[in-house]
Amino acid sequence: MKVLHVIASPSKTEESVSKQLAMEFFQALMAADPEVDINNVDLYQNKPPFLSAEALGYFWKPVLEPGYAPNKQEEMAVNYSHNNAPALQEADALVITTPVWTNGMPAILKAWLDQVIVPGAMFDVGPEGVRPLHHLKSVVLLASSGDVYKEDDPADGLTPAIRAAFAYIGVDDIQIAWADGQDKSRHADAAQRLAVAVEAAKEIAEELAAG
Repeated sequence: MKVLHVIASPSKTEESVSKQLAMEFFQALMAADPEVDINNVDLYQNKPPFLSAEALGYFWKPVLEPGYAPNKQEEMAVNYSHNNAPALQEADALVITTPVWTNGMPAILKAWLDQVIVPGAMFDVGPEGVRPLHHLKSVVLLASSGDVYKEDDPADGLTPAIRAAFAYIGVDDIQIAWADGQDKSRHADAAQRLAVAVEAAKEIAEELAAG
């Protein structure tokens, strides 16, 4: 099984709850499947650019104008995508390690999604709609937040965005382990909340390994 692990936290592991959650997850995953192939991508070491007008032209003009040939500027604008989308295209599972900032994902994670979930790499578009070009089966979201979120919380701008992005390319299996309430100045039960999230992450890892 090939797993792409995308890290969207700039903090050191000892300071990052999401990275601590990921460490527990991958220990459980490797114990359950010693042959797992893990590709770690730290977005702060491999920073995605925001999509430019030229990149949008490269990806979408051929969809809207069949036969369109991208120009040199458009070709140069998609270097990051060409270098990084194949890792997602080839993965069986994607694991996203991320904090929650201002009730949503860090901008760097959204920039990565915009660079890799693109026509010609993860899907193509025809008269019948979107056709997946990948074999991604599962997405695992390992998240942490200072605030507490309830199920289907309208303040949660992270999970709906992740679900929508991957549903667009036919991936509906989204598993979540979320350590919320990690602001210890406001939540006395932060440690207990992290422990619950760690157990959830371990269970997801075991289920993923079992196929």
